[in-house]
Amino acid sequence: MSTPSKPIGQASGDALHDIFGSRRAIIGVVHLAPLPGSPRHDGEAVETIYQRGLDDARAYLEGGCNGVIVENHGDVPFSKPDAIGPETAAHMSVVADRIRRELGRPIGINVLANAAIPALAIASAAGAAFVRVNQWANAYVANEGFVEGEAARAMRYRARLRAKGIRIFADAHVKHGAHAIVADRPVEEQVKDLVFFDADVVIATGQRTGHVAELSYIRMIKEAANLPTLVGSGVTPENVGDILSVADGVIVASSLKYDGVWWNQVDPGRVKAFTARLGR
Repeated sequence: MSTPSKPIGQASGDALHDIFGSRRAIIGVVHLAPLPGSPRHDGEAVETIYQRGLDDARAYLEGGCNGVIVENHGDVPFSKPDAIGPETAAHMSVVADRIRRELGRPIGINVLANAAIPALAIASAAGAAFVRVNQWANAYVANEGFVEGEAARAMRYRARLRAKGIRIFADAHVKHGAHAIVADRPVEEQVKDLVFFDADVVIATGQRTGHVAELSYIRMIKEAANLPTLVGSGVTPENVGDILSVADGVIVASSLKYDGVWWNQVDPGRVKAFTARLGR
């Protein structure tokens, strides 16, 4: 009797191709303005927040990106998963649903920090195709404190939602953190833990937002995972060609914003120039 290539119950196929119809994906990040309930929200009307998110998504998609991730990046400082209120999921569900309905393209959800269960709830409500989870297995010390892997809780929650079609994009050796507590295990082994816990796509990053990872590091993660691998920080028009010689796609934001600053809105001209380098 032959051994199955994947554990029983794990989704099969190439998640990037299943979601985007291509094995090469360019994904823009919609950095939402501060949402109600977060410290930096100053009373801005939710319709204004929703419209800004929709405008950014449109700039990415009309400029040639395959899809977008909707993220509560304005909710600084980020809370740990169990401290995130229901208002975050409620507002993100509305804007994500509007983006999907109006633009008709694949969307993903990332709830900071590491809130896999709220992300799955939003994805289920809004019809999103995937969620990004920054610490899927193991643990690390982040800006928010000690952050544990969410895989066990999240996969059981996804099963309760009957939402196995929502794919898991998991970071490897995630940025903005210290991994000393697992430093006795090689990064390759930590990457294999993501695969063992049923991630569908692995994401390689640099040390912080806007910081690019070395090509050798990206290659090591891709080879260890044997899964579709994206680069999730530091992608620019100048380096994207080199990155895509190794990785299967990129998640990009800062370099496509006005003045290259992450909290600014998306610059449609920068998006078009970026994708033009890729022949789109």
